[in-house]
Amino acid sequence: MNQKRYKKYLGWLIAAIVVIGGIISWQSLAKNKQKSSTKATRQTINLAASYPITSLDVAKITDRTSFNQIDNVGEGLYQYDKNGNALKALATKTNVSANKRVYTINIRKNTKWSNGDLVTAKDFVYSWQHAVNPKTASQYTYLFTNIKNAAQIIAGKKAATALGVKAIGKYRLRIWLNQPQAYFTKILARETLYPIDQRIAEKYGSKYGTSAAKTVYNGPFVLTGWNGTNDTWQLKKNPQYWNKKQVKLSSIKYQVVKDPATAYNLYKTKKLDLITLTGDQIKQLQHNKNIVKRNLAGTEYLEYNVRKSSPVANRNVRLAISLALDRNELINNILQNDAKPADSIVPSNFVKNPQTKVDYTKEVKVKNTTDYKPKLAQQLFKQGLQQLNKKELTVTLMIGTDDITKKTAEFIQSQLETHLKGLKVQLKTMPVNVKLARRASGDFDLDLIGWTADFADPITFLQMFTSDSTQNHLGWSNTEYDSLIANANQKNAGNVDRRWTDLVKAGQVLSREQPITPLYEMNTIDLVNSHLKDVVYDSVNGHYSYKQAYLSQN
Repeated sequence: MNQKRYKKYLGWLIAAIVVIGGIISWQSLAKNKQKSSTKATRQTINLAASYPITSLDVAKITDRTSFNQIDNVGEGLYQYDKNGNALKALATKTNVSANKRVYTINIRKNTKWSNGDLVTAKDFVYSWQHAVNPKTASQYTYLFTNIKNAAQIIAGKKAATALGVKAIGKYRLRIWLNQPQAYFTKILARETLYPIDQRIAEKYGSKYGTSAAKTVYNGPFVLTGWNGTNDTWQLKKNPQYWNKKQVKLSSIKYQVVKDPATAYNLYKTKKLDLITLTGDQIKQLQHNKNIVKRNLAGTEYLEYNVRKSSPVANRNVRLAISLALDRNELINNILQNDAKPADSIVPSNFVKNPQTKVDYTKEVKVKNTTDYKPKLAQQLFKQGLQQLNKKELTVTLMIGTDDITKKTAEFIQSQLETHLKGLKVQLKTMPVNVKLARRASGDFDLDLIGWTADFADPITFLQMFTSDSTQNHLGWSNTEYDSLIANANQKNAGNVDRRWTDLVKAGQVLSREQPITPLYEMNTIDLVNSHLKDVVYDSVNGHYSYKQAYLSQN
């Protein structure tokens, strides 16, 4: 080949390589774009809830399903990390006065609601006044009781506008406390203290929060598709969220799944990305590499209606019920989830004596109150029947619709009817919203219920049972108990040792009088899609945050 023809051939070859290379590059780019697009569209996860949403009004929610939604569609001054510590969220700076009774908080500027309205200090003032207003009937008003005038407002003696909180600028909030409160920032992280867009709340009035369309959001996601009664809904990434760059998921699809077997089948077919295991599932899947064990500061318990007309108004009857229950058998044969028998409404490994480091549950335990002693239980039940002038007793246990609750209730029914001759237990299953309404009105005998901590202090459990608590649906009132809780919150609030003694004594009163019967300390064992990363689980209250969560591609 001569030099001229060689150069011509070489030119064609180079051109061909360039063209082929261009085609390859274009194809690679197209594939990468497709892969990138696929990666983006795959940032959708599917989750299950045990029961439907009851409300999206932060002042009215009480159930875990609704709380988990609010955790992801709302945001307050502070937020919890996985250990229940309060971290700044919308608060940018917090100043506390020398006497520790006045908090001045700067709020993050130019953050927006999902409808474009600005989030301001007035939104917090409106929300808190709404919560303490007796007309709202919030069951979490106890969170506000250390704020100036809150107790009088809750009792109907002062107007809600008298609450000790004020907007002293568009983005500055001032709060006046009755007493120093070391854990106040943890209270500020609770969902009940999240802001509410006043304009929208006033627009919809009593309908605010009753559907997705009648609510606005300031958190990582917005909620869509919930009409107030349906069993499916979706969380979508909120384009107005101030920290939207941190949010990786594009959507979260929810469905109510009451049967654990159904949930597991949906997980196996990749239609759910996270489920909570129960009973036999835990035993069968204990070696699965995708099992995640989660600690939880919560207690499942029986709550009694102790009003005079109630069949469980008698203390001996209530103690008999407690002593007739084999909590270890319940855990080992029914729950099978590493739960622990409960001696107190306050769970173990939650708080310790500030001086001796002894666990609260050890100091508070009262003999023959939560032990398994069927013979003593029968004796006490017989005494109770004599005091009531009855030969037998029929009680109704109110329960939710999920499978594990039903199995727990059937176990309780069997134990009580076996060990307490003359006692008949009827089970009444009902939707959670109906159950909550019945409980609030005092229309029940026994209620199977659980409570998780709001923050790491015994008062989060104990304060529910004071005579004036909005969480006290039992009709139970005890002057000694009220005095001890009042001292812990006021007189001895600044004295760590005296306050601890007050809280231990209060817990012992609760055990002796038995208006509630602790059953077991909650625990959660999840099965999680191995690609689902960075879900934040708060071990104090058991809520899940998906703000940082994402699906990995490998």
